[in-house]
Amino acid sequence: MKKALSLILAVLMLLSATLAFASCTESKDAFKVGFIFLHDENSTYDKNFIDAAKAACEALGLTEDQMILKVNIPEGAECYDAACELVEAGCDLVFADSFGHEDFMIQAAKEFPEVQFCHATGTKAHTEKLPNYHNAFASIYEGRYVAGIVAGMKLNQMIADGKITADKALIGYVAAWPYAEVKSGYTSFYLGARSVCPTATMKVEYTNSWFDIALEKTAAENLIAAGCVLISQHADSEGAPKACDAAGVPNVAYNISTKDIAPNTWLISSKINWEPYMKLIIEKTRDGKGNEIPYDWCGGFEEGAVQLTELNEAYAAPGTKEAVDAAIAAFKAGTLKVFDTATFTVNGAKLESYMADVDSDAAFTPDTEVIKDGYFNESADGLRSAPYFDLIIDGIDAAQ
Repeated sequence: MKKALSLILAVLMLLSATLAFASCTESKDAFKVGFIFLHDENSTYDKNFIDAAKAACEALGLTEDQMILKVNIPEGAECYDAACELVEAGCDLVFADSFGHEDFMIQAAKEFPEVQFCHATGTKAHTEKLPNYHNAFASIYEGRYVAGIVAGMKLNQMIADGKITADKALIGYVAAWPYAEVKSGYTSFYLGARSVCPTATMKVEYTNSWFDIALEKTAAENLIAAGCVLISQHADSEGAPKACDAAGVPNVAYNISTKDIAPNTWLISSKINWEPYMKLIIEKTRDGKGNEIPYDWCGGFEEGAVQLTELNEAYAAPGTKEAVDAAIAAFKAGTLKVFDTATFTVNGAKLESYMADVDSDAAFTPDTEVIKDGYFNESADGLRSAPYFDLIIDGIDAAQ
């Protein structure tokens, strides 16, 4: 009798475990994630996100029908509509990739509290404090600084070779919008260049568009005509690199390698690798731990979120790879600060104090002191992941 009871209990335990496993497997198989992208793969910005989303889903074993992509979604009510459609399609997690998507993502998050909503480049999650809405960015200013070192060393080589004089080390920068994210980016790039080429200056031209091949190409051509001998960008197409290649001008791009786009003049690109964040939010949501997703995530070199693409060692100045490796090591060690206030001035004066709009409102009201220990504390120490450096420092001509 005892043996029979033991056998029955064993069978029941096995059946219970089998049912639990089946339930867990069914739950994971039913999981879906939806992505909202401002443009499609023709935009380097969006392609970078799309590649990361696909890589993260593949790495975590999601099937194609567990991932829904919506592309070319404007920064308007269309984003809210897209989010609702993704929820209706069964998505447990919805991600959007552009700053202007934020208010519509928040609207959807309030309407669907059982779904997790994650958003890149936004500013409001840490103040809204919705349990199902989260922001993310990366310390890409560090990557741009390192790319700037590559540019500065190329300028030094051009000076040493007699191609330009030291006072003609003018960098051109094709910028999308006069937003803090863009200003932070071109300032960090410039500071990296000037750390090795102290006579470098910079001229910025805005396109007032995130993605416009023709405008970006024209902006680069205008900068070259104005005497710029090296071009970088915070814009999302191949327009500027192609203009550089046609003119024989070195270029440093963003988000993707331009090896095939500008084969004669590419140097390197900085990029945000979104795969670590995509994996984090998918795993947490799928495992029922969406409340553990940080309100405001910011990754750097250490997390693999900030990267440099392949260096064109055949075209870069001698010693560039070693300089890049040393700078990345210093960032990982915490010994290098991009916005060290001893390295730049604003209107001829050292920056001793600055109130930034960390807790953003419609008026961009300054609310937080961000000068700490002699440096501008950008996107760090839990203040906010999205950039708030919005100053024009000396040496940069960014007239609009």
